[in-house]
Amino acid sequence: MTQRDPGTGIPATFKVDTLYVCSYNVRMKNITLALDEETLEAGREYAQRHQTTLNALVRDLLAKTVLSDRKAAVCEMFRLMDAHPGNSQGRRWTREELYDR
Repeated sequence: MTQRDPGTGIPATFKVDTLYVCSYNVRMKNITLALDEETLEAGREYAQRHQTTLNALVRDLLAKTVLSDRKAAVCEMFRLMDAHPGNSQGRRWTREELYDR
């Protein structure tokens, strides 16, 4: 018989042991950037002041830029959908019709 946590009723096998934490590695690709000396040095100093690396700084800024662009695209799609509401002219569909492939 499966043992259950008396407080939650959740099977004991689903408990999380917080004593041990596992980490995983993400394989990253290396790239080459061309920067002038002044920008490179300013970037290194900025990274040091913020207790990070230049590599992490560039990676985070690129991720934020890309995610921001995606977010803007999604917002634009919703704006367009809101601006042009559909009109089914009262037609109703069944679940089977909607998921018919």
